Amino acid sequence: MIDRIAYDVAEATLCIWFRGTGKYLYFDVPADVYEALGRADSAGTFFNERIKGHFRCVRDPTRRRFGPNA
Repeated sequence: MIDRIAYDVAEATLCIWFRGTGKYLYFDVPADVYEALGRADSAGTFFNERIKGHFRCVRDPTRRRFGPNA
């Protein structure tokens, strides 16, 4: 589900790259949540339980979109 993660400490922004759907930015994420995600046995389960729906999220605004639904 999750390909990779990164965290911007100064902005408290979590970046998650999902397989197949691309990069999403999650705002106002505490550093301890990012660290726990990195240590989780299942990043997907952790994401669904502790991140999804808990933080404001946007799809990567710099990503170029192609196709009829772009």
